[in-house]
Amino acid sequence: MPKVSVIIPNYNHARYLRQRIQSVLDQTFQDFDLTYLDDASSDDSNAVFAEFDPQPRIKAIYNDLNSGSPFKQWNKGFRATEGEYVWIAESDDVADPNFLATLVPMLDDNPNVGIAYSQSCRIDRNNVIFEPTLRQWVEDLDPDRWEHNFVANGIIECQKYLVFKNTIPNASAVLIRRSIYEAIGGAEESLFLTGDWMTWIKMLLRSDIAFCAQPLNSFRTHKSSVRSKTALNGTAICENISIQKSIENSISIPPATSLKIAEESICGWINLTFDRESTIDLQDCIKFYQLAKTTVPRIEIVIVNQLLYYLKNQSSRKVRSWIPRSIKTALKKINSSPA
Repeated sequence: MPKVSVIIPNYNHARYLRQRIQSVLDQTFQDFDLTYLDDASSDDSNAVFAEFDPQPRIKAIYNDLNSGSPFKQWNKGFRATEGEYVWIAESDDVADPNFLATLVPMLDDNPNVGIAYSQSCRIDRNNVIFEPTLRQWVEDLDPDRWEHNFVANGIIECQKYLVFKNTIPNASAVLIRRSIYEAIGGAEESLFLTGDWMTWIKMLLRSDIAFCAQPLNSFRTHKSSVRSKTALNGTAICENISIQKSIENSISIPPATSLKIAEESICGWINLTFDRESTIDLQDCIKFYQLAKTTVPRIEIVIVNQLLYYLKNQSSRKVRSWIPRSIKTALKKINSSPA
């Protein structure tokens, strides 16, 4: 049995697949096998993979129909492999040759650690680095913490950081301890975009976390990515609320923190609603309200406050003029009336 099982879930990433597979095979740590999971691609992905197929430690699993979920593929990959550690190497990303050689010892030396991950850089479709690290994503939580390697308690990690956002934004940067992943029942398949975030949280409620500050993973951003496609339809914000509710049901979160998170989610929804490229409609807004109402006390007041805040700070006259003066006046009266 290999020390590491590498899973490459793929859907229509023929353009990047050869580079991805080669970056795995070029690892300085070689005690691994590789499983390619194709989710019914319609491009030349499988022809690209066929160039590597003759190697004995490489195998493929092909879906006849698209699963509709990257997290179903994660779980399928785990069931098909046996390595003590698992690397979900997403098919459009790229790894430094020392990725495994660096992260495997972090798990070996810390038996309580369930997740070890590295810093990432961000690249475009042409492999041009346009963000050397992802520190900017987390610096609002702590400007210095991700500058250095660390090992931390998993529950505290959830309370202080993961409750606000997914501080592990790219699965390709993560090496997973199989026993912890299996203990939580695998990835959450009901979440389309944020199943990774939920998975990290569930694992860290049972284990600790290790981080390497060296950017050993290149996270590719392009218009065909899942994140790009769902950025304008509100899926991420709705799933964020569900995840944060799950955290609050599992561990103690201060009320002020809960309110701050709620306000940020509602503010994000309002901003997205007014975005010209947004695909949100009235039905989506109703669904969001119903979901938010289950998690946010006095939701109407929070929505009104965030809407007024948005209008106050909106620089575009066109957006301001979209709401009649009479409605603005009514909103102010509601906000000033006793709860």
